[in-house]
Amino acid sequence: MRTSLVLLAARLLDPVTGGFLPETALAVSGGRTVALGDDREIRALADASTTVIDLKGAVVTPGLVDGHIHPVTGAEMTGGLDLSGCTDLAGVREALAAEVRKLAPGAWLRAWGLDPNAFGDAPVASASLSPVLDDVPALIQLFDAHSALAGPRALELAGVDGPRTFDQAAEVVCDADGRPTGLLLEEAACELVERAAPRPTRQESGERLAAALRSMAAAGLTGGHAMDANGDSLALYADLDAAGDLPLRLRVAPWCRPGVDSDAVRALIGQQGRGGSLWRTEGVKLFMDGTIDNGTAWLERPDCHGESTHSFWPDPAAYTRVIGELHDAGVPTATHAIGDAAVRHALDAVERARSAGGPDVRHRIEHIETIPDDTVARFAELGVVASMQPTHCADFTRADHTDNWSRRLGEERASHAWRCRDLWDAGARVVLGSDWPISHFPPLGVMAAARHRRPGRDLTQPPHGPGQALTALEALQGMTVNAAWAAGEEHEAGRIALGHRADFTVFADSPLTTRAVDLPELPVLLTVVDGRTTHRAASL
Repeated sequence: MRTSLVLLAARLLDPVTGGFLPETALAVSGGRTVALGDDREIRALADASTTVIDLKGAVVTPGLVDGHIHPVTGAEMTGGLDLSGCTDLAGVREALAAEVRKLAPGAWLRAWGLDPNAFGDAPVASASLSPVLDDVPALIQLFDAHSALAGPRALELAGVDGPRTFDQAAEVVCDADGRPTGLLLEEAACELVERAAPRPTRQESGERLAAALRSMAAAGLTGGHAMDANGDSLALYADLDAAGDLPLRLRVAPWCRPGVDSDAVRALIGQQGRGGSLWRTEGVKLFMDGTIDNGTAWLERPDCHGESTHSFWPDPAAYTRVIGELHDAGVPTATHAIGDAAVRHALDAVERARSAGGPDVRHRIEHIETIPDDTVARFAELGVVASMQPTHCADFTRADHTDNWSRRLGEERASHAWRCRDLWDAGARVVLGSDWPISHFPPLGVMAAARHRRPGRDLTQPPHGPGQALTALEALQGMTVNAAWAAGEEHEAGRIALGHRADFTVFADSPLTTRAVDLPELPVLLTVVDGRTTHRAASL
């Protein structure tokens, strides 16, 4: 096969050792690294059809992979007004009012990224945004994407005029008189209003997804573990892949919800391995709870409001049975578990599945925001991947614990948040990600937050739990070698090595020696996926 790509004058960084490889150049053929050597040796492998790039001493790492991302959902959600920069109600009202003035008559206002901390001590309710939303149908996603705020007109159009009963943990929050406040908790409740809102066309969804993925490639991402396959997601990936326009390698885990029967579990098992050249269905995503901020996590002790006391699965034993069925079929699972009770139950389910024998399956737990000491060591003992999002801690909580998340949990639990360091030291495989659109997707920001644990918008603020910070090398490993291991791909991904995938991220300098607070600004010069350039800076 011909040599398709040659990279010269490079510093090739090994994320296992943290040192540079002795070679300064590499050659790619058939989407794999086929040669490593000095510039003279590797240049000789090129012909007239080979793309040859002189990196002038730039640093090459294995391609960075986001361990938890929602590309299609994120592309759709972020098409609205971004409220993530608003820190108080005055700022939220001002941003919404400006957006309302742009709307055509009867058009819906869609927004996302609303931080409940903006409401201070007031309840999260649409009345706090009156009169801005009184005359327009509005649906605003809170930053956790597990809750939304619907305006009065949107509730009216959706026919939501009182409490509802759901088969899974969800709630239309109502006042003492039974009138909806506008706050909708969890997917089933949000969907009541979503169904009444206009939906993008298939073409619009495809264009938004393509634009989002191009931005991710420009930020240095070469892959992502996509934690949903809802709606047209798989078809959209297939369209981009067939056209040669998919700039990320995606590992997709469809959802498994409460109430699933044996036929549905078999269907999920049957989906495994389907995909294209750069995407495939691999694994199943489950939810054990919701979020701490909206009181739907599952905690061993209630939060300060007496909330977060129940599993997302009305019958947690049913979840355990499903984990066992998937394990027996060799299907890896990824369980959303934020509260300590949820994490414990997920670990118990994996332990029970493993005790019955069967294949060696790499299960994961996502988020792990608060856990007690006796839970930490079990991740390594059971071989369960700890998939964590350090920007959630850095950007949505505060060191003084005056934020909504910390106040709900109380000082004791808030002081033991996002225990990345403890899990790492206990031998767990820690994988890092953004959970985009919950947090911004640039991987340098994710790695930086894992190191400094400060809010990205104000790095002068003190860190939340600095003792739980990771080193620069560990942060890089969390998005390279550990991400590859979690996917069962350590034999072909996560390192720069002969025969490994030609997925690379190229930086102006080393992410290991760049200060954590400066890391998000480190220029990404080149991104390569499967030997194909998906981003190239004008300076290169």
